[in-house]
Amino acid sequence: MRHWTKTFTLLLMATGLAACQSIGGGPRYNQNSIEGQWYDPNGIVSTFSNGQFETRTTDTNTLLATGKYTYTGPRVVQIDLRSLVRNTSSKVNCALASPSTLNCTSSSGSQFTLNRRTA
Repeated sequence: MRHWTKTFTLLLMATGLAACQSIGGGPRYNQNSIEGQWYDPNGIVSTFSNGQFETRTTDTNTLLATGKYTYTGPRVVQIDLRSLVRNTSSKVNCALASPSTLNCTSSSGSQFTLNRRTA
């Protein structure tokens, strides 16, 4: 009887784990993370990966800016940005407003929004 109970318990746990992995069917990223690609309406894609940041054009894949980012809060990052177009450095603060919306403000005060595309 004990063997049957252990087998049933393992089967139940495996079923639960499989259900957790299949629920939602959406993109596989941490909803509190900015890791990945973000797009703006002007045809620019920004990529956040392991503390490194870069911005490229979507049409020609031209590198526009590079930098590093650090989390300053659970859903907030600061980007140390180097513009290759203007040859300037600046800081940008971004807050994750939702899993697919990143609201940013540059050190000069200009604001912009980046959007994550979902699968």
